[in-house]
Amino acid sequence: MSTAKRIANLPPYLFAEIDRKIAAKRAEGVDVISLGIGDPIEPTPPHIIDILIKEASNPENHRYPSYVGLPSFRQAISDWYKRRFNLSFDPETQILPLIGSKEGVAHISVAYVDPGDIVLVPDPGYPVYNSGTILAGGKSYFMPLLAENNFLPDLDAIPEDIARRAKLMWLNYPNNPTGAAAGPGFFEKVVSFAKKYEILVAHDFPYSEITYDGYEAPSFLSAPGAVDVGVEFHSLSKTYNMTGWRIGWVLGNAEAIEALGRVKSNIDSGIFNAIQKAGIVALEGPQSCVKEMRDIYDRRRNIVVSALEKMGLEVTPCTGTIFVWAKVPSGHTSASFAELVLEKAGVVISPGAAYGPSGEGYIRVTLAVRDDELKGALDRMASTI
Repeated sequence: MSTAKRIANLPPYLFAEIDRKIAAKRAEGVDVISLGIGDPIEPTPPHIIDILIKEASNPENHRYPSYVGLPSFRQAISDWYKRRFNLSFDPETQILPLIGSKEGVAHISVAYVDPGDIVLVPDPGYPVYNSGTILAGGKSYFMPLLAENNFLPDLDAIPEDIARRAKLMWLNYPNNPTGAAAGPGFFEKVVSFAKKYEILVAHDFPYSEITYDGYEAPSFLSAPGAVDVGVEFHSLSKTYNMTGWRIGWVLGNAEAIEALGRVKSNIDSGIFNAIQKAGIVALEGPQSCVKEMRDIYDRRRNIVVSALEKMGLEVTPCTGTIFVWAKVPSGHTSASFAELVLEKAGVVISPGAAYGPSGEGYIRVTLAVRDDELKGALDRMASTI
């Protein structure tokens, strides 16, 4: 039996590979510390858990959930966007809950990309932008995110024939893996580009609330005309330490929301109602937990930046996210340096090239590790380099 060609074209999923390496080393008896995956170590806030426990015991929540989510959850998302960004969205036509934003990120290519179509993918970037394209039969055109451009894609450098064939463009600010922010006027330029070439813009926005030094991340949909050409993906995972709960949403252009909804209704069911009700409490309840987490990550960011700079690594300024992006020492590739650190120090870091060709020469370090483990890992790295 042979698999579909699209499966053969899929690269190994980065984080599954990291898990495999960790398991292999631990099987050898190595005390591995992972700085590779952005999975918050702190627990979900208690007031959110309490609602889940209460609602999970209600038999009314044990049946199939709605494909489009609870009206009350969609309304809570709409209200949160109004409070946070002063943007208004119709909960009936412009908001679609997701079983974690990752599945929506992958599925929107199914809704928009035909075999041979081009998708504009940031490089480096979250691997699912590319893998979702491959699964839909499309072709990724990688937009380099370079330090000299403040890790923003150079839209003027995209060839005319590529732009005309493109169906979808991915953006992600605050940016994973670089930690960069979208500068003033950038989103407006993207809107003009998308309108000219009739491209759907998909902005991945899970780190909107994890920013530093007084910076507040703007929504792409705040740009004039953005709703005409774009959607925005968001999640409760990083903001409220709910990665395992699998709950997020996409909102924006009503036609795109309807198209993605048609795909999803043929592939999956909705989110467990008890989790949606806990999501409402997360969005509408006390937000002090968000500031507490931001402060924790800010402290860890400073620890990592200081330690890496003492090792002689050049660190990219981190405006947001739970990652630090740094250049590898001279004489190393991103893979060879990650391998050295794993073999000699028992520490897992993510090689930048795993996020795309332009990630070569960099590593990504997560802040989602307890302070003592973080400091221990950095001490091990310092003694290795």
